[in-house]
Amino acid sequence: MKKTIIIAEGGVNHNGKVSLAKKIITKAKEAGADYIKFQLYDADALSSSKANKANYQKKFNENETQKEMLKKYQMSFRQIQDLRKFAKKKKIKFMLSIFDDVSAKNLKYLNLDYIKIPSGEIDNLPMLDEVSKLNSNIIISTGMSSLKEIKRTWHFLKKKVSNKKKIFVLHCNTSYPTPPKDVNIGVIDQFKKIFGSDIGFSDHTIGSEASIIAVAKGAKIIEKHVTLDRNMAGPDHSSSLDFNQFKSLVLSIRKVEKFFSSQKKIVTKSEKKNIRHVRKSIVAKEKIIKGEMFSLNKLCIKRPGNGLKPSYIFKLIKKRSKFNFKKDDLIKI
Repeated sequence: MKKTIIIAEGGVNHNGKVSLAKKIITKAKEAGADYIKFQLYDADALSSSKANKANYQKKFNENETQKEMLKKYQMSFRQIQDLRKFAKKKKIKFMLSIFDDVSAKNLKYLNLDYIKIPSGEIDNLPMLDEVSKLNSNIIISTGMSSLKEIKRTWHFLKKKVSNKKKIFVLHCNTSYPTPPKDVNIGVIDQFKKIFGSDIGFSDHTIGSEASIIAVAKGAKIIEKHVTLDRNMAGPDHSSSLDFNQFKSLVLSIRKVEKFFSSQKKIVTKSEKKNIRHVRKSIVAKEKIIKGEMFSLNKLCIKRPGNGLKPSYIFKLIKKRSKFNFKKDDLIKI
């Protein structure tokens, strides 16, 4: 199994503060993430003044509009550039989710490895068109989307992007947090049949179990929200992992990868040393004299396992012994 790309999704958990975002970057690197990801958007281009907040977003302020909330967390492009430089200094790769075509046009100045299309933008064709012009691999998140919509977006991008660029499809549920009954992790198998092996999982559940199972099912990308403090004010903190939890997730994923080191059934190096002690051999059940004919009455199968294999026992019957054997001696021919 190839190394899973693990994305620490900082999202808007910086609460609009560059200082907090830099702490998140530092912690993500220390926890073993491959990428730190934030969100780039223009609140005026993203939301109208009439858009209400989702229920999970109302926890800390019920009265403000979605646009007002977004403006509080919005990072300017200059701030994003600063964060990218900081991430490079910390030696962790940088990624962005984008939410409007205005932001998409600015991405040409960043030359990112990956750009993520959030679930809510899966049918935003003007933005997708801008993204297709960039020299970046594309990740499509699929929460709230039908299979028909996902296929349409995938084919739209496939026709426009270079064959050198990959398009990853991430299974996702955008309920924060996602109830276990709605995770539907088996969708990964369906996606693999339709879109090939470039599949991932954006995990909005409480805990890490779903991400670990997704890796075992073949997800090549895992994205998980992270926060400095799950009790901080903000829409996503309570559904995120703190960095102790996230580090544990990273270690678990790396362990799972080792579980898939080979798809061939072999006797591994680690277990070869136990063959002698746990497998069995053909041994003398009682005294056997040289020239005597072997029979099942004279033979049995016992440990250790460094002698003649038990599967050979029927081939010995009615053959004559070339040696004298005492009880429990390993039979040799």
